[in-house]
Amino acid sequence: MNDMPLVLLPGMTVKHALIQCGLFEEMEASKKVYDEWGNEVGLDGALSEEMKIYVKPKPKEKPMEQ
Repeated sequence: MNDMPLVLLPGMTVKHALIQCGLFEEMEASKKVYDEWGNEVGLDGALSEEMKIYVKPKPKEKPMEQ
């Protein structure tokens, strides 16, 4: 998680990892979780060994063109 190793337990989800790292509250404040390839990951997503996930700011929405 953000290049910080975690001890995974069977059945842990992305949300559990965020809580374990103390990042869950920060994530709720306009941040999202992404995998190492930049794909958004859901909070209920499963974790596996060697998986890399990162908490990053949500992309800014582009203003609508008129």
